[in-house]
Amino acid sequence: MRFAGFQKTSLIDYPDRVASVLFTAGCNLRCPYCHNGELVQGYTGPFHEEEDILEDLLVRKRYVDSVVVSGGEPTLDPGLPAFLEMLRGHEFNVKLDTNGLKPDALRECMPFLDYIAMDIKTSLENYTSLGTEDTALILKSINIIKECELDYEFRCTAVPGFVETETVQKMGEMVRGAKKFVFQQYKPEKTLDPEYNEVKAYSEERIQEFARVMDDFVDKVVLRV
Repeated sequence: MRFAGFQKTSLIDYPDRVASVLFTAGCNLRCPYCHNGELVQGYTGPFHEEEDILEDLLVRKRYVDSVVVSGGEPTLDPGLPAFLEMLRGHEFNVKLDTNGLKPDALRECMPFLDYIAMDIKTSLENYTSLGTEDTALILKSINIIKECELDYEFRCTAVPGFVETETVQKMGEMVRGAKKFVFQQYKPEKTLDPEYNEVKAYSEERIQEFARVMDDFVDKVVLRV
């Protein structure tokens, strides 16, 4: 695999762990508020080669023994399962970030994962505004994750217009019975659609309201605001 980004140390991307984060290029959604817009389409480099990344990870493994693979959308790369297997072979803890649109690829990766984070971006009918109408794939990934024995979270960036109280109610129905749901603050910067740089983020109090709604559907709600 080749990676568009390599963050050597992160304290926030893997719960309760210090991790390195790898970013793949390319995505099967076009969320206008995406802050990794340069990775979504047309990325031509520079790239970090798999061999160089592994060498760096192994040198630093004494201090950072966890790796997050994010994007873009990692499951688009057919080499992902083999790469994850290699990481596990070197005894790294591995977390995958995904949008859930490739459930079969997700299932193939699961034997080599310790943690999954799946984005629940909005209610199902709003996904057409993000670039897909095949919401059955999203529901399939939700069920795969809910039934697995791995640590996981469903997470939502609280973007005004895409996340409202009624939306959260519908999202709760989508993930009903899940162990953990996370609301993240929206940061209007470097967005795929420049108009979303001007969208004012919700207050912490408003996101707390969303959490109270979601609390009826899942075991635990976490705020990252």
